[in-house]
Amino acid sequence: MTLPPRFPITAEQINTVVARFYARVRQHEVLSPVFFASIPDEAPRWEHHEAKIARFWRSAILHERSYSGNPQHMHAMRPMIKPEHFAIWLGVFDEVLTETLSPAAAASWSALAHRIGAGLRMGVEANQQPEGAPPRLR
Repeated sequence: MTLPPRFPITAEQINTVVARFYARVRQHEVLSPVFFASIPDEAPRWEHHEAKIARFWRSAILHERSYSGNPQHMHAMRPMIKPEHFAIWLGVFDEVLTETLSPAAAASWSALAHRIGAGLRMGVEANQQPEGAPPRLR
């Protein structure tokens, strides 16, 4: 049984959002150094990354089974990623969503991205806590 999409959107719209988002990230004063630390400024590496992230979103929204990976682990293990980067990331992502999609689709995807981003941020915070420090509860 195939589940219906979380909200009305096409795979092509997902690909477009991902491509536009990463085009902005590569130019962003704060985010570009964070991403370039993991992904060199080479077209094939970015194409591979964008395709993987588009598969992630198609899996999360359209319920495709095309993504395999552990985003929590990937983000937590990169010391250049700081908890405060997630608010910036989400702000840029929201701009792209608003400019690219209908208001309803943009709002639905934004809500999902913010839930996922909160979880990733908490994982990064937990991983960067000094050993033996009490957890941050928010």
